[in-house]
Amino acid sequence: MSSRLDELLAVARKPERRIVGLMSGTSLDGIDAALCRVSGCGTATEVVLERFRTLPFSPQLRDRIEAALEGDAHTLCTVNFELGEAFAQAARDVVEEAGHGLDEVDVIASHGQTVHHVDRAKSATPSTLQIGEPAVIAERTGRLVVADFRPRDIAAGGAGAPLVAYADHCLFSRPGRTRLLQNIGGIANVTVVTERPEDVVAFDTGPGNLVIDEVCREVLQDEDAFDRDGAYSRLGEVDAPLLARLLDDGYFRRPPPKTTGREEFGADYTRELIDTYDPTRLIDLLATVVQFTASSIVQAYRDFVFPRFPVDEVVVSGGGVHNQTLMDALRRELEADGVALRHFDELEVGFSADAKEAVAFAILANETIQGRTSNLPAATGARRPVVLGKVVL
Repeated sequence: MSSRLDELLAVARKPERRIVGLMSGTSLDGIDAALCRVSGCGTATEVVLERFRTLPFSPQLRDRIEAALEGDAHTLCTVNFELGEAFAQAARDVVEEAGHGLDEVDVIASHGQTVHHVDRAKSATPSTLQIGEPAVIAERTGRLVVADFRPRDIAAGGAGAPLVAYADHCLFSRPGRTRLLQNIGGIANVTVVTERPEDVVAFDTGPGNLVIDEVCREVLQDEDAFDRDGAYSRLGEVDAPLLARLLDDGYFRRPPPKTTGREEFGADYTRELIDTYDPTRLIDLLATVVQFTASSIVQAYRDFVFPRFPVDEVVVSGGGVHNQTLMDALRRELEADGVALRHFDELEVGFSADAKEAVAFAILANETIQGRTSNLPAATGARRPVVLGKVVL
């Protein structure tokens, strides 16, 4: 009878692996699940997406996650297991929808849900915590699980993010071209994809949809609201003096590599904006924070990217691509620099902008299973390349 270790070694030797990538971001809207066939490694990686779905969080589970963000050890402990069940369900669902059985899946890759991140610029002990217990995922699915990718990079002196930069380089680097892969989730992050991995730069540019969503919920008095298609924010006028103050935040002056999250641009940050703004002009506040996301992204390029690289194009993915007001603001800003803006789906790479981050963690797990390093020190600031993640047999 073969052991689970034998199974791990057999999966590592396979020319192609079927992997479920699971991702839940700072927006707390649900779990993205991507069922992929992954072959090769490094820049020879090839991905075929078989199925993608998003399992929305129930209002009750989202409330529990938000409680864990600010809660005690008991809440954090129980929500860790509750989320493990949700991630396992998302994996089962996407496999079933693709017409496969779990016995046909080699690996499940789970990023988990970030509940806290302590940046090295703010503490002598940088650290990070993602929950969504991988042992629960392994027990409910019977599959090998790779999870908890970020801590090893931090242990090696890095920021623990952005890790998707490795997948961006593997899939999108082209000789003689420089692309900016801009993701706009709850937090916005960019990867400067060059021909050489040692030149890759990646960092969080600042807020993405987090502040926008919080203000929109206040405007509409609806806890589930968001600025769908930019329909609400386009009704307001940008408050130029406030925008200038927002862009003067010290985070934007810090050079990369750097990372941020809810600790800096979350509910407390947004609540202060709302409470100190004219309540009769909240629609203008919404318009302003949409412009804030766009302007902070492009300002990051002007400060830290354009002086170093001749950029051919900016390619945008993440939930922000669906906000037309935000995309229009980005396009206007970039026109001044003569740089083209493209939607990720225009690349025709076989998967959508919405699936990109879940696919990326499937790629990272593919490297881990083969014992290969997959952080980029140029992006995270780590002292050396390391193998990411923990394997649950």
